[in-house]
Amino acid sequence: MPSLTPPLSLWRETATPASAPRALSGSTRADIAIVGAGYTGLSAALRAIEKGLKPVVLEASEVGFGASGRNGGVVSTKYRVSLSDMAKLHGVDVAKRMSGLGHDAMDCVERYVEMFDIRAAGFAKTGNLRCAHSMHALAGLTEEAEAVRGSFGDTSLRVLDAEEMAHETGSRSFVGGVLNTHAGVIHPLNYARGLARAVRKGGGEIFEQSVVKCTNQTSAGVELVTEHGSVRADRLVIATNGYSDLSSATAGVRKSVIPFRSAMVATEPLPAEIFATLVRNGRSYSETRRMMRWFRRIDDRLLFGGRGAFGKSDSSTAFAALETAVKAIFPQLADKSVTHRWSGLVAMTIDSLPQIGLANPRTAFSLGYNGTGIAMASLLGRYALDLVMGETLDLGPMRRSQPEGIPFYFLREPAVRTVAGWYQFLDLIGR
Repeated sequence: MPSLTPPLSLWRETATPASAPRALSGSTRADIAIVGAGYTGLSAALRAIEKGLKPVVLEASEVGFGASGRNGGVVSTKYRVSLSDMAKLHGVDVAKRMSGLGHDAMDCVERYVEMFDIRAAGFAKTGNLRCAHSMHALAGLTEEAEAVRGSFGDTSLRVLDAEEMAHETGSRSFVGGVLNTHAGVIHPLNYARGLARAVRKGGGEIFEQSVVKCTNQTSAGVELVTEHGSVRADRLVIATNGYSDLSSATAGVRKSVIPFRSAMVATEPLPAEIFATLVRNGRSYSETRRMMRWFRRIDDRLLFGGRGAFGKSDSSTAFAALETAVKAIFPQLADKSVTHRWSGLVAMTIDSLPQIGLANPRTAFSLGYNGTGIAMASLLGRYALDLVMGETLDLGPMRRSQPEGIPFYFLREPAVRTVAGWYQFLDLIGR
């Protein structure tokens, strides 16, 4: 079980003050009970308020404790699966629908920031640049961009050559790339805290430090029991994502995702002359390596993250690998120090797509964002609420009739290590 103590990240150090936490005590009544105060749960609560319902959110630690407060702050329209592959598996019409949902998700974040005046989130539509580490990777990026433009009418993508990449990033490590202009950056914890303030202002309640011990289905609805209280509600939304093992109450969705640790480091404050050539347009940037690495500017620091940390706690080896990588890509940072190190859990699914649906007529779930969750969690939280209220929605292959488990789940840790090792080898040889 992950620790309930939040990491000492750059986001926590620079975040706006949080509301004083309040744990559940005694019994309370709600129209909608929600487990998890990340983007999914908070967005579901906001959707409930729009419908005139009273939501109560129960959080084991604090608002934004999980991936919502630890991620890299990259807001994009993409999935881990390419649209071309979706078209091959599910048909062009389904892929078009998924493309539209990706852009809707991006717009959802922008709308929330504007509607609830979350200025501290620092949301900016600066674009996301996929950086090809090999000619093989660039060929794949180019083919996908052409397919997306031609088949799906998406004009937000543009192919860049090596010289343009060097100008954009300040590095000679990339042979080309693809720029997605409908993407941006955000302060992830400030965004989560802003959503929480909007929930409270709208009449919803959020109880932190309130681990759900069990849930009971009754003839009248559901009952959620914590150490010091209980909530009775008509319906339930489970929004625990990669942290679904914090409570036995979410055992029904826990085996639907494999938590995969993602690590991040941030440099010391850098002088303005470095940023005159380094990531000069303030975008988010991600590599094409299977063990993906990504980077972006935050104020006067460079943030650099990547996959590949294992286990249930921070890994000094993973942090050291990231520090080595950032200085290899950006030699101009050779004498600069790293001041912040933290990690969090990405929720991976068997088909690399989010899962959303009904576990039973009174319980909705949404989880498994595969590392691209800021926008999609914001959108699917709303749709999880709609589903549990009886609405019919076209969510493409993300819609599930029940949580879909990982086969041979008990082998997940050695399997992840084996797959990651294979990916690292493919990255090394440029495939």
